[in-house]
Amino acid sequence: MREKLRVEHLKDQYQVGASTLREALSLLVSDALVSAEGQRGFRVAPISLTDLEDVTNTRVMLETEALRQSIRHGGDQWEAALRASYQLLTQIEDPASGPEPQLWEQRNKNFHDALIAAYDSPWTKYMLAILYRHGERYRNINWRLTAAHVTERRVHEEHETIFQAAINRQEARAALALEAHVRMTHDIVKRQTQLS
Repeated sequence: MREKLRVEHLKDQYQVGASTLREALSLLVSDALVSAEGQRGFRVAPISLTDLEDVTNTRVMLETEALRQSIRHGGDQWEAALRASYQLLTQIEDPASGPEPQLWEQRNKNFHDALIAAYDSPWTKYMLAILYRHGERYRNINWRLTAAHVTERRVHEEHETIFQAAINRQEARAALALEAHVRMTHDIVKRQTQLS
């Protein structure tokens, strides 16, 4: 069952008015993160393996092409921004200490954005931002599966492979590494949860 979003509770939690909250929820509806139920309110969008597969496949299709285009067209500024975002991400990817989830998620997003920054397609970037937010819901499930995260996932190595291939302008290698990286969340969630 999808969780009902209680407007009164959310108003209190975020200290906003009902109209502001309804407007925010309507924006989330437009990105399919929340569903509206007529006069009955809002619910969190459901999660399922079918949805995760669709999100993953679409993200791979768009993001790998955007990365290829960035590698082809990116200049010194792109490289500098990519290096900076990668360095910030690696500072918190120490497997021994484990990163703080929200900070890691933000730096991970910044790294992925930097990878495709030289691709001049606002629509692709907009669609990828939506897909990233959908994927974040599943990464949050994955994050709680700490044993799987530590033993199956070498995220730092995945990021390093993508980064090195991109900086060295190895389009095919970078795209394959990025695809494997994005698909890993799907694979771990599928193995470790009861999603259907």
